[in-house]
Amino acid sequence: AAKAVLEEIAQAKGQTETEVIASILSALDASHRKTACDTLGKLGEAALPHLGAVAERLADREFQVRRAACEALAKHAEARAQTVAAFVTPALTSTEEDARTYACQILGQLGEAAAPHLGAIAELLVDTEWDVRLKACEALGKHGEAAEPYVGAVAERLADGDENVRRASCRVLGQHGEAAAPHLGAVAERLEDGDWGVRREACKALGRHGEAAAPYLGAVAERLADGDEDVRKAACEALGQHGE
Repeated sequence: AAKAVLEEIAQAKGQTETEVIASILSALDASHRKTACDTLGKLGEAALPHLGAVAERLADREFQVRRAACEALAKHAEARAQTVAAFVTPALTSTEEDARTYACQILGQLGEAAAPHLGAIAELLVDTEWDVRLKACEALGKHGEAAEPYVGAVAERLADGDENVRRASCRVLGQHGEAAAPHLGAVAERLEDGDWGVRREACKALGRHGEAAAPYLGAVAERLADGDEDVRKAACEALGQHGE
């Protein structure tokens, strides 16, 4: 029944069904805007001309719409990475916190198509909002060698005021090889962090590195007596990776 109504509206307006759906992205009712995002996320090539309008909903005033827009763009990411990247990148400088957060999240999934925008993502490592800094850190962690120029900026987040960002910084530094080596001392300092999750991630990061982490294995060994079971386990596994 809904499809029949949609066909009737499209015919009356001289538009395609997809164009009618896209026009609902600017509807006054938030539930309608969300439905439009959800629907366009499920469509194939027909949705392509409207992905820019979907990307604009990343800054919608309603959270449910912003999330739906993010999910819709993510569904098109693999097949249309270059197009999605072009539409999403402007959201990195949005005044809306969620728009910046979702833009980082989507670009983290795009592989090579996001490479030209890694510098812009790195700039958000010093964003005023912790969740934006977190998603920027995580996005850079998904880009391997292409993100190596920004490893130093990620390392600075080891001293972030939010424990989630410090955890992410440790994880990302653990994923990089030689580029992260100069920052392993700073990672080792996080073994004394007040947050158990940060201590755990610091152990894991040092465990992933070879000889460069050798000077810090004593500090890792001290975590075998940590008050948190997960930290003790991570320390044990890290030492095992080094044959200790």
